[in-house]
Amino acid sequence: MGLWDKVTSQFIEVIEWLDDTPDTLVYRFPVYNQEIKMGAKLTVRESQTAVFVNEGQVADVFTPGLYTLSTQNMPIMTTLCSWKYGFNSPFKAEVYFVSMRQFTDLKWGTANPIMLRDPEFGPIRLRAYGIYSMRVSDPRLFVQQIVGTNSRFQVDEISGQLKRQLVSGFTDILGESKIAALDLAANYDELSQMCRSKLANDFASLGLDLTKFVVENISLPPEVEQALDKRASMGIIGDMRKYTQFQAANALEDAARNPGGDAGTGAGLGAGFAMGQMIAQSLGQSQQTASPAGATVTCSRCGTAAPQSSKFCPGCGNPLSPTAVACIKCGAQIAQGAKFCNECGAPQTAKVQCPNCKTELPTGAKFCHECGTRLE
Repeated sequence: MGLWDKVTSQFIEVIEWLDDTPDTLVYRFPVYNQEIKMGAKLTVRESQTAVFVNEGQVADVFTPGLYTLSTQNMPIMTTLCSWKYGFNSPFKAEVYFVSMRQFTDLKWGTANPIMLRDPEFGPIRLRAYGIYSMRVSDPRLFVQQIVGTNSRFQVDEISGQLKRQLVSGFTDILGESKIAALDLAANYDELSQMCRSKLANDFASLGLDLTKFVVENISLPPEVEQALDKRASMGIIGDMRKYTQFQAANALEDAARNPGGDAGTGAGLGAGFAMGQMIAQSLGQSQQTASPAGATVTCSRCGTAAPQSSKFCPGCGNPLSPTAVACIKCGAQIAQGAKFCNECGAPQTAKVQCPNCKTELPTGAKFCHECGTRLE
């Protein structure tokens, strides 16, 4: 300090602060040797609070308004009387302006994934991020516990600690909630409110108020998201066998449109073989569904056993003839299950009666067992 500064420091101060920064929490008004004079004028504006420290202790906290300060420093006289201290007054006084506005759009996020046990997927890792807002709620406590004698205290000097507290509280809430990963998006607001309530006391112990806490996103690792995308795609497709048949049919159509070239021929043959296998499997499944268990017929050419309802042999493709039975009237060989004889036209399900005594007789009987009448 020069001589002129020493001279001007003897005038009574007008103390005020116009904040031109977006992130200053506390500002100490600069006074030569911290010697605020008796009768100094203090102006505190809206969104500000002034903490007056006199002789090393917090003397008062001033809300918006105009005030006159009372100290032991009398202009000129105190300096002259302090010759034994090198003309340096022992009566120190400072004014700390505290910004009471909200500091918004502050970021928080998980530096490392959060390990959780999901009821559907089992152990999973989650990442989350969002924003929060805070303001000073207790200026005296904040200056005493956090700021100290710092001449300018900004948000980034405490944001690191606040972020870690937020992530710790959020992790605890998320683990206790036991919400399934696929249901988290529907509970962002609820998680935000629970975290704000849980962390309110931690912020209050620093003289701060957590006015807003927002969960913006909770995400799974990329590999898990890809697996979920595949699972969702399969759910949209539905019947995978029918989808595969549809794809093979499209491949056959594409090959037919490009008959030239070995590549087109190979693609067509491959798709044809695949289509044939799927058709054979489909026929086999439908035949197995329609035929009763154990009912088979033997192929006369290769001896392969096939379901009784099969029309062709699955081994050689030979047509399978149905089992033959005798007509109940003329004895001619007819297909099993036929309702009429191919030779005599006799119905195969009609009841047989004796023409003499009218007794019902079993199918194929040649004589009446009651009267002995010969049946034609």
